Amino acid sequence: MDKKLVLITGVSGAGKTTATNILEDMGYCCIDRYPSELLSNLIDLIRDDTSYKYQHVALTIPITEYERYRSLLSNTGIETILILMDADKEEIIKRYKFTRRVHPLLISNKAETLEEAISLEKKLLADYEGDTPHLIDTTHLNMKQHKEMLDEILHYDRHENFSVSFVSFGFKNGIPQDADFVFDVRVLDNPFYIPELRSLTGNDPEVYDYVMSKEKTKDVVGKMIAYLDQCFALYEQEDKRHITVCIGCTGGQHRSVSVANYLYEHYKERILCFCRHREMNV
Repeated sequence: MDKKLVLITGVSGAGKTTATNILEDMGYCCIDRYPSELLSNLIDLIRDDTSYKYQHVALTIPITEYERYRSLLSNTGIETILILMDADKEEIIKRYKFTRRVHPLLISNKAETLEEAISLEKKLLADYEGDTPHLIDTTHLNMKQHKEMLDEILHYDRHENFSVSFVSFGFKNGIPQDADFVFDVRVLDNPFYIPELRSLTGNDPEVYDYVMSKEKTKDVVGKMIAYLDQCFALYEQEDKRHITVCIGCTGGQHRSVSVANYLYEHYKERILCFCRHREMNV
């Protein structure tokens, strides 16, 4: 994996925090207002990292400190991408009035009014616009459009980063709260009533084969997969990056476990998948 450092700066109130939230969903380690005095330590950490925790790092910095960061980051050998955030002055004033936040330049006594603070930052921004092709004007952007622009800048592959969790559960203990889909497989033949299978689970070949070999199961699971295929494709287009598919039976030991395991095996080569059996804590 290529090491990548993203610097996000621009006019305060233009959407740096929103951009950070989006990058966190992309798997970036995001740090707000990281001290420039410690930047060399961070660069060493990124260079030496073998855990992949710091392969992709994003720093949100004030536009007033960009020149110092650029100087410190020159010749590090790490790919650095600068993203400038901007918005119309009227829109930024409206955002500050809505959030009731105080502009950083007012706090540091570098400006006396909100309008003056915004003008000072916009002047600095104009000086740096020629240094980067990555300028995002958030004046009229919704969240989806904001994500799409960052995806394009950072070459983010939505398909590669779309993931699914298959979770088996027992209805007697309630439906998982994080469920996006809930499938009820209590209609399938129940191994619980087969004495030699009762003490086993869907993780055991005997139970799995019993459940999955039934024509009823093949029909139900086939329709389930057809529906999920269509939904997964649509969700990727809408930029939903994780889906939780819950499969429930009465106790969460036999049928739901078998079907969850089958779905995991079916999709794992195409999609980043996880499989968890809630009632067995695995």
